[in-house]
Amino acid sequence: MKLSDWARTAWRWFKSGKLPVPARQLPSGTILVEEPLPEGRTALYARVSSADQKEDLERQVERLKAFAQAQGWAEYEVVAEVGSATRKKRRLLQVLADPDVSRIIVEKRSHLSRFGFALVEAALRASGRRIVVLEDECG
Repeated sequence: MKLSDWARTAWRWFKSGKLPVPARQLPSGTILVEEPLPEGRTALYARVSSADQKEDLERQVERLKAFAQAQGWAEYEVVAEVGSATRKKRRLLQVLADPDVSRIIVEKRSHLSRFGFALVEAALRASGRRIVVLEDECG
């Protein structure tokens, strides 16, 4: 099979939701094929800065649930917090410390950490765990 034929087939599978591996499309149009994730628990992490943003917190949770279900990750734990990005996030720290959580899904990098996201991501990868970000704020 020619590479161009394979690319067309993979594109059709992606658009129809039948690609046999996890993948996501960036705003630029690029499709990233994700490496298979280890089995384990999935945590959906949502955060807002203040209590008056409750509707945004609920919207984040619903979007994270929809994404997880679309990926076939039916069993997950929802972790939602209210607090500024610079304050200690007690529930997030519990998720990061739990070795049974194999993937953490966040809407934006800044919801997990305003600074040092790459360090947290590298530490988790080193232990076979992963962060999945729905919106790439760096690109």
